[in-house]
Amino acid sequence: MPARHSRSDRTPDRIKNRPTWLISRAFARSSAMLSAGFEQHGDGLRGHHYRLLAALEQWGPASQADLGRDTGIDRSDVTAALIELEARRLIERRVDPENKKRNIVTITAGGIHELTALDSVVGNVQDGLLASLTPAQRRQLVGLLTRLLEPTD
Repeated sequence: MPARHSRSDRTPDRIKNRPTWLISRAFARSSAMLSAGFEQHGDGLRGHHYRLLAALEQWGPASQADLGRDTGIDRSDVTAALIELEARRLIERRVDPENKKRNIVTITAGGIHELTALDSVVGNVQDGLLASLTPAQRRQLVGLLTRLLEPTD
């Protein structure tokens, strides 16, 4: 019977240097760090709140459906997150005068202020994640990851 290993940090040699494995591990680490950063310093807000506020601040008023598509957040989760943001007066929702079945969401001045505070949380996480890299290596990593995400023919 083969020996069992209890160490969770062990990775088989044929996997450990594969880009897909390394990217998945980096994703897991960055996700955990972001969650912890929001938990400790986000005043009850999370990454999905940050994405919604960032989208509204950059692109202006949008329907809830468009926000979901633009941020990659499921429609039901968008609705729940917007209820939370609205309760904090970080966004406003109004019925679209052209389509009464649709809400248009707008970021408030308080939402812009909170977004700026959350930028600091996210920035600190980026710095922690990339602490072992030089500024040039950070730029190179971002460039390579961006290239990997470009559409292929």
